[in-house]
Amino acid sequence: MRVVVDEDEALMREGLVLVLERAGFEVVGEAGDATEPLRQARAHDPDLVVTDIRMPPALELRRERPELAVLVLSQHVQRRYALELFELGTHGVGYLLKQRIADVETFVQSLERVSSGGSALDPEVVAVMVSRTQQDDEALDGLTPRQREVLALVAEGRSNAAIARRLSITEKAVVRHVAHVYDALGLTASPDDHRRVRAVVEYLSRTSEPPQL
Repeated sequence: MRVVVDEDEALMREGLVLVLERAGFEVVGEAGDATEPLRQARAHDPDLVVTDIRMPPALELRRERPELAVLVLSQHVQRRYALELFELGTHGVGYLLKQRIADVETFVQSLERVSSGGSALDPEVVAVMVSRTQQDDEALDGLTPRQREVLALVAEGRSNAAIARRLSITEKAVVRHVAHVYDALGLTASPDDHRRVRAVVEYLSRTSEPPQL
């Protein structure tokens, strides 16, 4: 898996490269300022770009090459940016806070999920979206605490099997919970991970205009 790393902080960039190489990824390019990322991506034809949110071309890359996997890292929750990124599609896209890198195993799993065509949305972003949607929509009030957990994990991009392992329940139980969540939220059920993540993200974005975080 060929990767380009875009990060303007040298120590963070070196740390990311080390984590990626130890996980078996091939880092084929690095960018340290805003003028480099697009050139690096076009020159090295990577499978995955890991980029800081301050490096501007992530959205442009997604529009130019929809098949390119992109994982965006941010210091703080920027909900509007996350929604704009996922509006371009949930195939091979991730948005995580930089604090997730400290949990190397989980971070690598997110990288692998995104690079294989899945999605990864940071739990804190999901929590903000669920909280704000709940203020305007009674549908979430009818969900049990377990169903809310399942909803959050679906929004993060996790498969039924992964959710079952995370919550220590059976996969059949996850399927039942997901079906109930879809019914409660008026969403069309789908076994396709990309479509179901997109459906949930779109649902959670149905709030009154929030203040910028």
